[in-house]
Amino acid sequence: MGSYRGRLDIIADILRVVSRGSAKKTQIMYGANLSYMVLNKYLREVVDACLISFDYERRCYELTSKGRRFLERYLEYYRWNRRVARRLNDVEAKRKVLEELCTG
Repeated sequence: MGSYRGRLDIIADILRVVSRGSAKKTQIMYGANLSYMVLNKYLREVVDACLISFDYERRCYELTSKGRRFLERYLEYYRWNRRVARRLNDVEAKRKVLEELCTG
């Protein structure tokens, strides 16, 4: 089973690609592993949110300071979320053990 990427994960992937230096649409599409249609939808969203900007002279996208702040906070969220998920898995495993002890 593949892992599901939510909206915030996709936005963070786009910003990560752009944060490596200015990026063209194709670079973002391949680097963030998105289809062309999905990329266009999210590019509009991140540009409208001022997380990235488009440099018309160089014809590429650049990360804004707001985008950099988003990436920093996303990384904190991602690490915290992984810790919580591991703890929930531990709790579920312990519950299963208890359930098995209750059955005859």
